[in-house]
Amino acid sequence: MSAAKTRAPGAGSGAGTTARTAIQVEGLVKSYGEHMAVRDLSFSVAEGEIFALLGPNGAGKTTTVEILEGYRAADKGNIAVLGLHPRTDARQLKPQIGVMLQLDGVYPTLRAYEVLRLFSEFFVNPIAPDELIERVGLRDAARTRCRQLSGGQKRRLALALALVGRPKLLFLDEPTTGMDPQARRATWDIIQEQKAQGTTVLLTTHFMDEAERLADRIAIIDNGALIALDTPAGLTRGQSTTTTEVYFSATPGLDVVALGKLPSSRGAREETSGKYAIETGDARALLAELTPWLRDRGADLTELRVGRSSLEDVFLRLTGKEMRE
Repeated sequence: MSAAKTRAPGAGSGAGTTARTAIQVEGLVKSYGEHMAVRDLSFSVAEGEIFALLGPNGAGKTTTVEILEGYRAADKGNIAVLGLHPRTDARQLKPQIGVMLQLDGVYPTLRAYEVLRLFSEFFVNPIAPDELIERVGLRDAARTRCRQLSGGQKRRLALALALVGRPKLLFLDEPTTGMDPQARRATWDIIQEQKAQGTTVLLTTHFMDEAERLADRIAIIDNGALIALDTPAGLTRGQSTTTTEVYFSATPGLDVVALGKLPSSRGAREETSGKYAIETGDARALLAELTPWLRDRGADLTELRVGRSSLEDVFLRLTGKEMRE
């Protein structure tokens, strides 16, 4: 195994942020024994950008983010985070980043407010704990011990801890997992506020609507390699063809072979139970044929969408539909 080469040109100890680039990754490689978790991965994140890193379980997302945060060493590759090396320049870098980990495990016997006040002492110009507690919606749980917080409350506390030092760069790993819809939307607002203030955000999530709503650009990785990188609109547009797709939800188990033989159909499939897609060159004609076809079979139509692929469609098309651990 070769030694890591993770310093970007000009990113020496004490160097400033490279021009308009918050994160630069070139040829990143990381292996665990014979398993290559990340293979020749390259991408960059601009200052002030919300950048989403997507992939199925085991794709290499967490390893990549942990290398950028300085928690793991790369085997090969050139990396700069705010113009600094994540490990050798850690003393300069740490005060400038905020990290929201996927797992919550901070001081279980301390109260939420106590933990936030403790973390605020680590920074020169922190956000006041009372202000953050209010902002993430934990006012009523401020005096609750961390081990007694709900899953969603723990995620909101983790977000507050990531924000307390007024970071230039935020790493958010699955930020809204376990949150109720209201807390999830409030978290989206906070992330967008950070962008408006000039903060760069690197986001990992399994929620496609979250990535599509928040991200300026999205990178999809699988088996440790980059397989797509574009804006949300660019990804969905680029994966579409001259063929229009009609998506609908109806009674599970419909005959997709018969659907594929409708006069205006170019093929049909049942993507998941009760969710179907039909390819066509004439959406209007297909809809006129589909409605009576469903009526004659007593099938209940509950959802209908015509147009380009959704981000979830693109993600599944690129990475496959099989379950992964």
